[in-house]
Amino acid sequence: MENNCSRTKYFIILGFQGIPETYFFSFILFLSVYLLTVFANIVIIILVNIDSHLQSPMYFFISNLSFLEIGYTSSTLPNLMVGILTGNKSISFTACIIQLYSFSCLGGTENVLLAFMAYDRYLAICSPLRYNMIMSPKMCLQLACLCWSMGFIIAIAAIVLITISCFCGPNIIEHFLCESAPLLQLSCTDVSTAKSVLSISTSLLTLSSALFTMLSYCFIIRTVVKIPSTTGKKKALSTCVSHFVAVLFFYTSVCVMYVRPSGSNPSRNQIAAVFYGIITPMLNPFVYSLRNKDMKNALLRSLRSKKVIF
Repeated sequence: MENNCSRTKYFIILGFQGIPETYFFSFILFLSVYLLTVFANIVIIILVNIDSHLQSPMYFFISNLSFLEIGYTSSTLPNLMVGILTGNKSISFTACIIQLYSFSCLGGTENVLLAFMAYDRYLAICSPLRYNMIMSPKMCLQLACLCWSMGFIIAIAAIVLITISCFCGPNIIEHFLCESAPLLQLSCTDVSTAKSVLSISTSLLTLSSALFTMLSYCFIIRTVVKIPSTTGKKKALSTCVSHFVAVLFFYTSVCVMYVRPSGSNPSRNQIAAVFYGIITPMLNPFVYSLRNKDMKNALLRSLRSKKVIF
C-alpha cells in the first residue's frame, strides 16, 4: 500500500466561503476577535499570578483555562487570517498535522480541566472544612499536570490515524482548520476503522468528563438545597454559575461535532468548531472571570497601585 501511495504534500483549506468584497471585513473581524481573546486571557493570567487575593485553587484553574483559550485561537485564527488576506489557502502536510495535534490536545485538556473545576466547586461547597487540606497547591499542580498529560495522550490517537492514512487524491478540506474528520474523508484508503477508533476515544473522553461534571453538580445542588438561608444558597450557587455556563457551551458544541456521527454534515461541524474554538474562548474571560467580583477587584487594585500588567 505504501509503495503505491503518493503522499499529498499540501492541503487547501476552504475556510469560510463568501463574497470576495467581504474578505477585508472578515479579516478585521477575526483580527479583532483574536486580539480581544488574547488580551483578555493574558490579563486574567497575570492578575491571578500577581494578586494575593486570587491565590486559590479556583483561580489557579481559571488561569489554566485562560492559557488554553489563547492556545485555541492561536492554533486556528492566525492561519485563517493569512489565508483571507493573501488568498493563499494552502497548508503543508506537516503544518496541518501540527495544527491538528494542537487543536486536539487543547480540546482534550479542556475536557478534563472543566471536570476538575467542577470537582473543585464540589469540594468547596460540600466539604468546606476539608477543602484547603485536599486542594493543596501540590494537589492543584498535580491535577493541572494530569489535565495536560491526558490532552497530549488523547491527541496522539488523531495524529497516528492521520499519518498512517494514505492521501493521494483530493486535497481540499471543507473546514477552516485541519481537523481529523474532514482529513480522513480525503484519504484514499479504507479509514472506517480509524473513524471508529477516533469516534470512540473522543466520545469516551467527552462523555466521561461530562458525567463526572454532572455528578459533581448533583452533589452541589443537593448540598445547596439543604442550606437554610436564601443568602447562603445564592452565595454558594454564584461560584458555580459561570463555570456551568462555560461547561454548557463547551460540551454542547463538542457533542455536536464529535459524539454524533461526523462527516455527514460538514457545515454543522464547522459551525460547532467556530463556537468552541473561536467564540467560546473570546466569551469565557468575560462570562467566567472578568465579571467575577474578586477578579474585578483585583483588576482595580492593580490599576490603582499602578502595577504594570504589560
